[in-house]
Amino acid sequence: MLLKYSGISFISGAVNHGFFSGERSLWTAAAGMALFVLGAVMEHRLAQDPSQASRGLLRTLFIGSLLSIGLGFFTGGLQHFPDSPARSAWVVPLGFLISVPALALDGKHAWGRGSWWYSVVLGVVVTASSYGAWQWLERNPQYLGAHAHASAEDTATSALTALAVGRSIDIRMDDQMRFTPNTLEVQAGETVRLVVRNEGKVLHELVLGTDQQIREHAQEMKKAGSHDTHAHDSAGSAAIQVQPGQTGELVIRFMQPGSYQMACLVPGHYEAGMRGALKVSASASAQAAPTAADHDHSKHKH
Repeated sequence: MLLKYSGISFISGAVNHGFFSGERSLWTAAAGMALFVLGAVMEHRLAQDPSQASRGLLRTLFIGSLLSIGLGFFTGGLQHFPDSPARSAWVVPLGFLISVPALALDGKHAWGRGSWWYSVVLGVVVTASSYGAWQWLERNPQYLGAHAHASAEDTATSALTALAVGRSIDIRMDDQMRFTPNTLEVQAGETVRLVVRNEGKVLHELVLGTDQQIREHAQEMKKAGSHDTHAHDSAGSAAIQVQPGQTGELVIRFMQPGSYQMACLVPGHYEAGMRGALKVSASASAQAAPTAADHDHSKHKH
């Protein structure tokens, strides 16, 4: 029993954080399935009637899978409602809809008409409440989940007064946790204005840094109380935070060739896939610069 319910907890946690933890959730789900199957097999080996054991095992595996997915959706949607209300508005009712039949099948007593009516009414309440919470958060974005950084206006103003812009690039952010475009290429020595538009209903940000800087900073943001408004600057990265429906500007001069990441480090967004790539290539003048071999005067005749 301990193995079975440990497995269900692992699977529920993986479903819960599947949008937010990437590869880690796959490994968690795999470990949970292994624990659950092992526990179910051990339980059914003790069955009195071997002819019923196989059918009972399949039934246990089926119900356990439904419970894990349903409870993961339900609890995960509730937990992350402030971070992604549009998605949680349907994830929570879906988790409830999956969990109720699984609980009915797993219960020791038969579900009568009263139990089903109770479940239907409660399902309607859950669905209506989820929709209402989504709409309320859209009208009150100040309650959406986010960590604090320097404002878009402050970042853009300080950059614009310091640098002369060579060209502008538009970048769109949305609640599908995507940058559009998600790949950029500039030349070393170029000064670029990034015009960042938040087309979603929740707060997003654009953070630029090396792979190591983004990885370390993402881990730092997960720590409790890590909400320093100068966190991006201290991490050596450039960043801008943009409120829903707003536009911000970030001006950067790219000095050296290299590869960088674009990321949104609002909790859960980076893990959900809100990232991209920026390549700084050598400038045309640097590529065309003559080498010492091209100026070898030893072969010249005087």
